[in-house]
Amino acid sequence: MTSKKVILTGSFGVGKTSLFNQFIYSRFSDKYLTTIGVKVNKKTIEVDGRTVALMIWDIAGEVAQDKVPTSYFLGASGIIYVFDLTRPSTYHSLTKDIDYLQDLTKGAVIKIVGNKKDLVSEADISRISSELPLPHDLLTSAKTGENVNELFYQLGAKLLD
Repeated sequence: MTSKKVILTGSFGVGKTSLFNQFIYSRFSDKYLTTIGVKVNKKTIEVDGRTVALMIWDIAGEVAQDKVPTSYFLGASGIIYVFDLTRPSTYHSLTKDIDYLQDLTKGAVIKIVGNKKDLVSEADISRISSELPLPHDLLTSAKTGENVNELFYQLGAKLLD
């Protein structure tokens, strides 16, 4: 079995912990509890007949990614950069953040994910997509579970390539 380190990162309050909890435990809570430092958990999935253990690091949110301790990113194979579809401030520095993460984690697979899809309309999604400086990989809702498993399975498949 293959084991891969995956980092959930992005600004505070974008739903990283909610995505983590939805994927690991199939649960959602409306209560906002800020993550202090890092939470790590493992989930083993099967992708195309192969097994991969995802070691998922849910790290504390920061407005600027360069404020997160670089040691958290050591050995990361995958990064899920989460932004909040309802808060433009969480994706205005997308290009700078992704450039920084690419430099820091050479060769890591990076997925750009808009979360809280349940709170925006299709018209909002169209407008937001046109405003993004980089294309997103997936839109999720940690609350409803929409595309959460797909996100981690897609990443798992990429990590096994």
